[in-house]
Amino acid sequence: MTMLKEGRPTTPQAVAQEHMAPETATGNRALMLEEKLIFEIGSTDTTGVDFADAPKVASRLGSLARTDSIGLPGLSEQETVRHYTRLSRQNYAIDLGLFPLGSCTMKHNPRLNEKVARMPGFADIHPLQPQSTVQGALAVIHELAAWLVTLTGMHSVAMSPKAGAHGELCGLLAIRAALEARGDARSVILVPESAHGTNPATAAFCGYKVEDIPATPDGRVDLEALKARLGPDVAAVMITNPNTCGLFERDMKTISDAVHAAGAFVYCDGANFNAIVGRVRPGDLGVDAMHINLHKTFSTPHGGGGPGSGPVVLSEALTPFAPLPFVEKQADKFVLVEEETAEDHHAQTFGRMVAFHGQMGMFTRALTYILSHGADGLRQVASDAVLNANYILRSLDDVLDAPFGAAGPCMHEALFSDKGLAEGFTTLDIAKGLIDEGFHPMTMYFPLVVHGAMLVEPTETESKAALDQFIMALRSLAERAKAGDEALKGAPYHAPRRRLDETLAARKPVLTWSEPDLAVAAE
Repeated sequence: MTMLKEGRPTTPQAVAQEHMAPETATGNRALMLEEKLIFEIGSTDTTGVDFADAPKVASRLGSLARTDSIGLPGLSEQETVRHYTRLSRQNYAIDLGLFPLGSCTMKHNPRLNEKVARMPGFADIHPLQPQSTVQGALAVIHELAAWLVTLTGMHSVAMSPKAGAHGELCGLLAIRAALEARGDARSVILVPESAHGTNPATAAFCGYKVEDIPATPDGRVDLEALKARLGPDVAAVMITNPNTCGLFERDMKTISDAVHAAGAFVYCDGANFNAIVGRVRPGDLGVDAMHINLHKTFSTPHGGGGPGSGPVVLSEALTPFAPLPFVEKQADKFVLVEEETAEDHHAQTFGRMVAFHGQMGMFTRALTYILSHGADGLRQVASDAVLNANYILRSLDDVLDAPFGAAGPCMHEALFSDKGLAEGFTTLDIAKGLIDEGFHPMTMYFPLVVHGAMLVEPTETESKAALDQFIMALRSLAERAKAGDEALKGAPYHAPRRRLDETLAARKPVLTWSEPDLAVAAE
């Protein structure tokens, strides 16, 4: 199933002119300044910096030497600063306002984390340094690993994966290695409909056949359907808990027991760990492998700061197959265990996924977050995240359909559908309207088990005032969509750019700038 099967429009619809704001001569809209591409405002004939002529030397590039001008425009310092400052004002970020992307956990990144990550002893090191010179960094990796193992109730952790999907691959490779070690060739991965969207893609990439497990009317895994499908060909079940419907899988331990009885493993997607950290340990529920998105649960940045991080915690059964490298404390020092030093005590590893850990910035930020909160603080984080999501759910379920609202409280995210909107109005119209209200839209059309899904995750860091403002905006848009307000189909009106023709953008994207053709003078 794809988003387009929802039947939503992909091209902007015409709206009455009275809904449009008057145009300005400059294209500027008050403090929102129009900005052209750098190729359109600069010139290849000028440069912002004067350099002395380079000495004439013989080129060592051979056939790789450039034959044409590079074509980069030159700008003065003032032009450059203005250009990028104006563009930066068009970005939306968590530091500007609530970021309600469901299942993404766009939470505040504490400045304390940034200060620690920039300490010279962490920021100025290199992975090829002698291990004796980076004992503090190795100690950070080791301590963070201990916290992750403790919080999840698992046996060990692989710290090298760079992101969630990379962590999924790590877990499945460990499962494959464990199955091969016992001579058990299995080919199928079961993925519930309420699982995170990357799960089936990762399983397919790993060479497995993927089969869906349906959801019950209350948005959880159909236990009986799962049990009926288990067999000698099933390698693992990839399950998300709490799931992408924002609900806790109450039968998780029963599911794990059934999967283990069939000789398979349980992979748990840790995308939503923020809802249960400090309250539920996945290891106690029978999980064999689970990745942890440090950017979601432990407040490291969502990209832009170097490699991400998706550590994978493993059960005792999978620990022997964990990847290299990993940090181990030996006597009074920390050692980075590599292929040449693994020896017999880690001979069953499935191999190496990365050249280096490479994400010290993420490790230092995550550990800072954990130590500054403490065990009780992390538990409170989960409680507040759940409280905020339920506040949104119950504040809007009278104007927006909440398909699983009757099933009880949600976890970290509230889920709504497009049921009840006026004819011709879609989730997309509400999302575009949110842009005019100053918010990034929520996650749309996912999970696929809900038609026209709107998945909202406020996280624990939003104040009641911020939540109330968002609720007011979303309520207003829902009422307009239910009333058939045609102006909503033209939103956004106040953004730097209007609604895109998604069909044209997908089929004929303009990805590069090219110099416009010169006009030919009439004879």
